[in-house]
Amino acid sequence: MIASDAEMEELDRERSLKQKKKQQEQELRETFMSRKVAPEAIDRINNAVRIAAQNGQHHLQVITFPSTFCSDGGRRINIADAEWPSTLTGFAKDAFDFYEKELRPLGYKLRAEIISFPGGMPGDVALSLTW
Repeated sequence: MIASDAEMEELDRERSLKQKKKQQEQELRETFMSRKVAPEAIDRINNAVRIAAQNGQHHLQVITFPSTFCSDGGRRINIADAEWPSTLTGFAKDAFDFYEKELRPLGYKLRAEIISFPGGMPGDVALSLTW
């Protein structure tokens, strides 16, 4: 009976951790989907680009997010499909729209790539400005 009680406690702990993780992921997703680019973003980006360029870099990673936040799970980004921007949702879409309106006319380019492959599947996406 003692072993059975210990097993039940362990199962309850695992169930609780799973539930907590699921809740955190849901909160992260909701925040990501409702977040917008801040009005002072252009100043912050210019400052970050200036520092990166002074250090001899030619790109700056500006946002990362789970590929599950893309409408296709990151597949188009993974295969470098020209239509990858159409799969962006939430904050990533808002950031892309900001890039199109404010940064592309200044000569910046935007690169998207899958930066992790947990279990062989697309994990996180990174959007980077290049110059």
